[in-house]
Amino acid sequence: MSEVLLSVSGLTAGYGAIEVLRGIELEVAAEEIVAVLGSNGAGKSTLNRTISGVLRATNGSIRFAGAAIERENPAAIVARGLIHVPEGRCVFPNLTTNENLDLGGYRRGRAGRDRNRERVFEIFPRLAERRSQRAGTLSGGEQQMLVIGRGLMAEPKLLILDEPSLGLSPLLVEELFALMGRINREGIALLLVEQNVVQCLEVARRAYILEQGVFVLNGKSADIRDNPDLKRAYLGL
Repeated sequence: MSEVLLSVSGLTAGYGAIEVLRGIELEVAAEEIVAVLGSNGAGKSTLNRTISGVLRATNGSIRFAGAAIERENPAAIVARGLIHVPEGRCVFPNLTTNENLDLGGYRRGRAGRDRNRERVFEIFPRLAERRSQRAGTLSGGEQQMLVIGRGLMAEPKLLILDEPSLGLSPLLVEELFALMGRINREGIALLLVEQNVVQCLEVARRAYILEQGVFVLNGKSADIRDNPDLKRAYLGL
């Protein structure tokens, strides 16, 4: 495996007295795709928020590109190149596609804004056709492309995608996962946090299965996909 880019060790986090994550151990190598799979309520979004600094860990360590980040604020973490695209296609509806993209480079990547925008348009040609259109009038699939593109504007080393396929048609999901493969081939590591088991295991090199705040399984995606006991017990396949 390549050099470890993200390393999470002994991580616990939650909300007030409610502990959601318990002893999480996770690694993502540079230029690797890793999937975190789990049902609603398993703790996936809490994990994303904690890694990206939105939620403060109660215990454990988070190291990114060799630096401890578990006490850093989200802006400082973004400046290091760890970019979190949250669930929910949160666009600025009254701003155009171009304006939404440019906001992605506010903290990091500002000098390369024009170049990065054209790079996003190469990956998502549909956005190029709608560059002057208000984001609130885009389709759900186009808005999902836009928020991922906005993340790319920050020149990420690691892109965390929280439920990117949620609410999309099967055809759009297939297209989106193919584009994730292209993004990864350009040298960007991806952490896919999803319920979409089949598509994630096809594109990711390794996977972790999250259940009630604990990783109950992890390993190579092919091993998880092809093991009938694991599929019946944890993936419902």
